[in-house]
Amino acid sequence: MEVGAVWTPPQEIWTPPQEIRLPPEEIRLLWDFADAAGSEIDFAAAASEAARPAHHRAELVTQIARAQGLQGRFSEADATLDAIGDLEGVVGARVLLERGRLRNSAGSPAEAVPVFRSAAKAASRVGATDLVVDALHMLAISDAGREASVTARALELVEESDDPEVLRWAAPLHSNLGWYLHDAGRLTEALAEFHRAHAASRPGEQEQVARWTIARCLRSMGRTGEALVMQRALVAERPHDASVHRELEILEALDDDPADGYGV
Repeated sequence: MEVGAVWTPPQEIWTPPQEIRLPPEEIRLLWDFADAAGSEIDFAAAASEAARPAHHRAELVTQIARAQGLQGRFSEADATLDAIGDLEGVVGARVLLERGRLRNSAGSPAEAVPVFRSAAKAASRVGATDLVVDALHMLAISDAGREASVTARALELVEESDDPEVLRWAAPLHSNLGWYLHDAGRLTEALAEFHRAHAASRPGEQEQVARWTIARCLRSMGRTGEALVMQRALVAERPHDASVHRELEILEALDDDPADGYGV
């Protein structure tokens, strides 16, 4: 599909789905958030595969809209979602979730709030807890003043679940809650959340970023020596990460650098 064109679905995709949802892992594998235009093309190709069930193609089309929104093409993204129609089930929940993201990304978080609430309810009705958590995660971002309480509710759902798709949310949610607490000056609580995020992190980049956030919080707490040790370890693993280098510059410029005391 040419980038910029509005995706037009076949007629049968408007029929409310009755079958098993598309595996969320398949959607994840098609996403490259660093290349929204490329992801749009990939999702369009997958959604055009005639062998797929119509409601699976409809789920893929919601991600075309998300990719368009990430490129700032909000009107096209809305038109893409309009073409799917108002569906029940997982597709309906995804349509609402992506409409909310579009409102939030377009700079209208207040308009996004009721849409995310509706998305969470729609996902809950069909037992798609991973989408409920996603909707709550977005609600926390858009509903000013309720960030911590909404994120805490999402974490309750994660802790109650044994679904791997739901459990994937533990690390980002603990990290988000940590930042809300950090920005509110509740640094001890924030540090505890960042440690929980680290414990739930997958090996690789997510685990490394979790350590970065712990070190960043330690700097806010005045524990610069510990933070410096952590950032120096991270720079060896992430030599091209600008955020690590920036933190190192700040920490090394501080007067109370006790690095020698840590054997560095």
